[in-house]
Amino acid sequence: MLDALIWLHSREFIDFVFNSGGVHIALLILFAIIFAETGLLVGFFLPGDSMLIFVGAAVGSIRTSAGEPIADIWLVYLVLMLAAIIGDQVGYYLGLKSGPAIFSREDSRFFKKKYVQEAHEFYVKHGGRAIILARFVPILRTFVPFMAGVADMPYKSFVFYNIVGGIIWVTSLLWLGYALGKSPVAIYLDKIILVVIVLSVLPLIIGFARRFLPGKAAPGAVEAEKAVPSAD
Repeated sequence: MLDALIWLHSREFIDFVFNSGGVHIALLILFAIIFAETGLLVGFFLPGDSMLIFVGAAVGSIRTSAGEPIADIWLVYLVLMLAAIIGDQVGYYLGLKSGPAIFSREDSRFFKKKYVQEAHEFYVKHGGRAIILARFVPILRTFVPFMAGVADMPYKSFVFYNIVGGIIWVTSLLWLGYALGKSPVAIYLDKIILVVIVLSVLPLIIGFARRFLPGKAAPGAVEAEKAVPSAD
Protein backbone atom coordinates (compact mmCIF):
# COMPACT_ATOMS: atom_id res chain seq x y z
CA MET A 1 0.00 0.00 0.00
CA LEU A 2 2.76 2.43 0.96
CA ASP A 3 4.72 1.56 -2.19
CA ALA A 4 1.63 2.32 -4.28
CA LEU A 5 1.19 5.73 -2.61
CA ILE A 6 4.85 6.59 -3.16
CA TRP A 7 4.53 5.59 -6.82
CA LEU A 8 1.42 7.77 -7.25
CA HIS A 9 3.43 10.78 -6.03
CA SER A 10 6.41 10.10 -8.31
CA ARG A 11 7.63 11.24 -11.71
CA GLU A 12 7.54 7.59 -12.81
CA PHE A 13 3.75 7.59 -12.39
CA ILE A 14 3.37 10.66 -14.61
CA ASP A 15 5.62 9.11 -17.26
CA PHE A 16 3.50 5.94 -17.07
CA VAL A 17 0.28 7.95 -17.52
CA PHE A 18 1.55 9.74 -20.63
CA ASN A 19 2.86 6.50 -22.13
CA SER A 20 -0.17 4.35 -21.30
CA GLY A 21 -2.61 5.22 -24.07
CA GLY A 22 -2.06 8.55 -25.72
CA VAL A 23 -2.45 12.13 -24.61
CA HIS A 24 -6.25 12.07 -24.38
CA ILE A 25 -6.26 9.08 -22.06
CA ALA A 26 -3.51 10.73 -20.02
CA LEU A 27 -5.52 13.94 -19.67
CA LEU A 28 -8.59 11.97 -18.64
CA ILE A 29 -6.59 10.18 -15.91
CA LEU A 30 -5.03 13.42 -14.68
CA PHE A 31 -8.42 15.15 -14.66
CA ALA A 32 -9.90 12.29 -12.62
CA ILE A 33 -7.07 12.42 -10.05
CA ILE A 34 -7.25 16.19 -9.48
CA PHE A 35 -11.05 16.06 -9.41
CA ALA A 36 -11.09 13.24 -6.84
CA GLU A 37 -8.35 14.82 -4.71
CA THR A 38 -10.18 18.15 -4.51
CA GLY A 39 -13.81 17.05 -4.64
CA LEU A 40 -14.22 13.66 -2.97
CA LEU A 41 -13.36 13.11 0.68
CA VAL A 42 -11.91 9.69 -0.10
CA GLY A 43 -9.39 11.29 -2.47
CA PHE A 44 -7.29 13.02 0.20
CA PHE A 45 -4.37 10.58 -0.32
CA LEU A 46 -4.07 11.29 -4.05
CA PRO A 47 -1.26 13.49 -5.42
CA GLY A 48 -1.96 17.18 -5.92
CA ASP A 49 0.97 19.59 -5.60
CA SER A 50 3.55 17.02 -6.65
CA MET A 51 1.48 15.85 -9.61
CA LEU A 52 1.03 19.36 -11.00
CA ILE A 53 4.78 19.99 -10.89
CA PHE A 54 5.66 16.58 -12.35
CA VAL A 55 3.09 16.98 -15.14
CA GLY A 56 4.47 20.40 -16.02
CA ALA A 57 8.01 19.01 -15.99
CA ALA A 58 7.01 16.06 -18.19
CA VAL A 59 5.37 18.31 -20.78
CA GLY A 60 8.38 20.61 -20.70
CA SER A 61 10.99 17.91 -21.11
CA ILE A 62 9.57 14.83 -22.85
CA ARG A 63 9.46 14.76 -26.65
CA THR A 64 7.77 12.37 -29.04
CA SER A 65 9.70 10.49 -31.72
CA ALA A 66 8.86 13.39 -34.05
CA GLY A 67 10.49 15.86 -31.67
CA GLU A 68 7.19 17.39 -30.57
CA PRO A 69 6.18 18.00 -26.91
CA ILE A 70 4.35 15.03 -25.40
CA ALA A 71 1.28 17.25 -24.92
CA ASP A 72 0.14 20.83 -25.49
CA ILE A 73 0.89 22.64 -22.21
CA TRP A 74 -2.07 25.00 -22.68
CA LEU A 75 -4.47 22.09 -23.13
CA VAL A 76 -3.02 20.40 -20.03
CA TYR A 77 -3.36 23.69 -18.15
CA LEU A 78 -7.02 24.08 -19.11
CA VAL A 79 -7.92 20.48 -18.25
CA LEU A 80 -6.26 20.54 -14.82
CA MET A 81 -7.67 23.96 -13.95
CA LEU A 82 -11.18 22.78 -14.80
CA ALA A 83 -10.63 19.62 -12.73
CA ALA A 84 -9.54 21.67 -9.71
CA ILE A 85 -12.47 24.10 -9.94
CA ILE A 86 -15.12 21.46 -10.64
CA GLY A 87 -13.72 19.25 -7.88
CA ASP A 88 -14.08 21.98 -5.26
CA GLN A 89 -17.60 22.73 -6.50
CA VAL A 90 -18.55 19.08 -5.98
CA GLY A 91 -16.94 19.10 -2.52
CA TYR A 92 -18.98 22.18 -1.59
CA TYR A 93 -22.18 20.56 -2.86
CA LEU A 94 -21.52 17.34 -0.91
CA GLY A 95 -20.91 19.37 2.25
CA LEU A 96 -24.11 21.31 1.67
CA LYS A 97 -26.07 18.07 1.36
CA SER A 98 -24.31 16.33 4.26
CA GLY A 99 -24.57 19.17 6.74
CA PRO A 100 -23.52 18.74 10.38
CA ALA A 101 -24.09 14.97 10.22
CA ILE A 102 -20.51 14.63 8.98
CA PHE A 103 -19.24 15.39 12.50
CA SER A 104 -20.82 12.18 13.82
CA ARG A 105 -19.55 9.93 11.04
CA GLU A 106 -17.26 7.14 12.20
CA ASP A 107 -13.66 6.76 11.02
CA SER A 108 -12.87 4.35 8.20
CA ARG A 109 -9.92 3.56 5.98
CA PHE A 110 -10.76 6.46 3.66
CA PHE A 111 -12.32 8.85 6.15
CA LYS A 112 -10.83 10.44 9.26
CA LYS A 113 -12.96 12.61 11.51
CA LYS A 114 -9.87 14.56 12.63
CA TYR A 115 -9.42 15.83 9.07
CA VAL A 116 -12.96 17.19 9.13
CA GLN A 117 -12.30 18.95 12.43
CA GLU A 118 -8.99 20.41 11.21
CA ALA A 119 -10.65 21.68 8.03
CA HIS A 120 -13.47 23.18 10.08
CA GLU A 121 -10.99 25.02 12.33
CA PHE A 122 -9.11 26.27 9.29
CA TYR A 123 -12.33 27.53 7.68
CA VAL A 124 -13.49 29.23 10.89
CA LYS A 125 -10.13 30.99 11.23
CA HIS A 126 -9.72 32.19 7.64
CA GLY A 127 -13.26 32.46 6.29
CA GLY A 128 -13.57 32.64 2.51
CA ARG A 129 -9.81 32.97 2.11
CA ALA A 130 -9.54 29.40 3.40
CA ILE A 131 -10.74 28.17 0.00
CA ILE A 132 -7.67 29.74 -1.62
CA LEU A 133 -5.13 29.01 1.13
CA ALA A 134 -6.19 25.36 1.48
CA ARG A 135 -5.29 24.76 -2.16
CA PHE A 136 -1.66 24.61 -1.09
CA VAL A 137 -2.13 22.35 1.95
CA PRO A 138 -2.65 18.59 1.41
CA ILE A 139 -5.72 17.09 3.12
CA LEU A 140 -7.13 20.57 3.85
CA ARG A 141 -7.38 20.99 0.09
CA THR A 142 -9.82 18.07 0.08
CA PHE A 143 -11.85 18.90 3.19
CA VAL A 144 -12.12 22.71 3.30
CA PRO A 145 -14.51 23.05 0.30
CA PHE A 146 -16.67 20.39 1.91
CA MET A 147 -16.69 22.32 5.20
CA ALA A 148 -17.64 25.50 3.35
CA GLY A 149 -20.72 23.61 2.17
CA VAL A 150 -21.43 22.32 5.68
CA ALA A 151 -21.20 25.92 6.96
CA ASP A 152 -23.57 27.02 4.17
CA MET A 153 -21.12 29.57 2.79
CA PRO A 154 -22.90 31.85 0.28
CA TYR A 155 -22.68 30.17 -3.11
CA LYS A 156 -21.50 33.22 -5.05
CA SER A 157 -18.72 33.83 -2.55
CA PHE A 158 -17.60 30.21 -2.75
CA VAL A 159 -17.56 30.27 -6.55
CA PHE A 160 -15.39 33.40 -6.51
CA TYR A 161 -12.83 32.00 -4.05
CA ASN A 162 -12.90 28.61 -5.75
CA ILE A 163 -12.12 29.99 -9.20
CA VAL A 164 -9.41 32.34 -7.91
CA GLY A 165 -7.85 29.57 -5.81
CA GLY A 166 -7.99 27.03 -8.62
CA ILE A 167 -6.34 29.39 -11.09
CA ILE A 168 -3.57 30.38 -8.65
CA TRP A 169 -2.87 26.79 -7.58
CA VAL A 170 -2.72 25.19 -11.01
CA THR A 171 -0.96 28.14 -12.64
CA SER A 172 1.80 28.39 -10.04
CA LEU A 173 2.66 24.70 -9.74
CA LEU A 174 2.07 23.49 -13.30
CA TRP A 175 4.10 26.30 -14.86
CA LEU A 176 6.79 25.95 -12.19
CA GLY A 177 7.15 22.31 -13.22
CA TYR A 178 7.13 23.27 -16.90
CA ALA A 179 9.96 25.77 -16.36
CA LEU A 180 11.95 23.28 -14.28
CA GLY A 181 11.47 20.56 -16.89
CA LYS A 182 13.08 22.77 -19.53
CA SER A 183 15.97 23.82 -17.29
CA PRO A 184 19.23 22.14 -16.21
CA VAL A 185 17.90 21.66 -12.67
CA ALA A 186 15.41 19.09 -13.97
CA ILE A 187 17.74 16.35 -12.70
CA TYR A 188 17.06 17.58 -9.17
CA LEU A 189 13.27 17.61 -9.61
CA ASP A 190 12.62 14.86 -7.06
CA LYS A 191 14.46 16.84 -4.38
CA ILE A 192 12.59 20.03 -5.33
CA ILE A 193 9.28 18.19 -5.06
CA LEU A 194 10.26 16.89 -1.63
CA VAL A 195 10.88 20.48 -0.47
CA VAL A 196 7.49 21.56 -1.87
CA ILE A 197 5.73 18.70 -0.08
CA VAL A 198 7.44 19.47 3.24
CA LEU A 199 6.54 23.15 2.99
CA SER A 200 2.94 22.35 2.10
CA VAL A 201 2.39 19.98 5.04
CA LEU A 202 4.24 22.24 7.50
CA PRO A 203 1.05 24.07 8.57
CA LEU A 204 -0.55 20.73 9.46
CA ILE A 205 2.52 19.65 11.44
CA ILE A 206 2.61 22.95 13.35
CA GLY A 207 -1.11 22.80 14.08
CA PHE A 208 -0.82 19.20 15.26
CA ALA A 209 2.15 20.04 17.53
CA ARG A 210 0.36 23.01 19.09
CA ARG A 211 -2.48 20.76 20.17
CA PHE A 212 -0.13 18.76 22.36
CA LEU A 213 1.87 21.61 23.85
CA PRO A 214 0.86 22.11 27.49
CA GLY A 215 -1.49 25.05 27.90
CA LYS A 216 -1.57 25.70 24.13
CA ALA A 217 -4.37 25.31 21.66
CA ALA A 218 -4.24 25.43 17.91
CA PRO A 219 -5.24 28.85 16.56
CA GLY A 220 -8.96 28.94 16.03
CA ALA A 221 -9.49 25.65 17.85
CA VAL A 222 -11.59 27.16 20.63
CA GLU A 223 -13.67 29.17 18.21
CA ALA A 224 -14.06 26.17 15.95
CA GLU A 225 -15.20 23.97 18.79
CA LYS A 226 -17.90 26.49 19.62
CA ALA A 227 -18.82 26.83 15.98
CA VAL A 228 -19.34 23.14 15.23
CA PRO A 229 -22.98 22.93 14.20
CA SER A 230 -25.32 20.45 15.77
CA ALA A 231 -26.28 17.38 13.82
CA ASP A 232 -29.76 17.42 15.32
